[in-house]
Amino acid sequence: MATESVTLRTRKFIRNPLLSRKQMVVDVLHPGSAGISKEDLRSKLSTLYKATAEQVSVFGLRTQYGGGKTTGFALIYDSPEAMKKFEPKYRLVRVGLATKVEKASRQQRKQRKNRQKTLRGTAKTKGAKAKKEK
Repeated sequence: MATESVTLRTRKFIRNPLLSRKQMVVDVLHPGSAGISKEDLRSKLSTLYKATAEQVSVFGLRTQYGGGKTTGFALIYDSPEAMKKFEPKYRLVRVGLATKVEKASRQQRKQRKNRQKTLRGTAKTKGAKAKKEK
């Protein structure tokens, strides 16, 4: 990809000291190319605002109809610790700063909960057993 033809513009720049970050709307002009990856965008923003790439969070990218321009949202945290503290877990998982918690499907959790309702006493601690045959 020709990254030299990509232009970044930031709008609505706000310094948010309570969440220790800078937040902005990012316009990416990329005529003649399909788009730009979030990783490339993170690295470009980090050099622009003198931060490391792991302090930058980019999300909500939407390409205009016809192509050539993409608009999204960017957050640049003061430190990686601040990013881990304030960013939602799913966004940290996307950038590789957290691991996804693997759990059973929603339907399996509901079925297990309803099976637990039928058990009494110490049987509940042993887990989900099959119902007794009558």
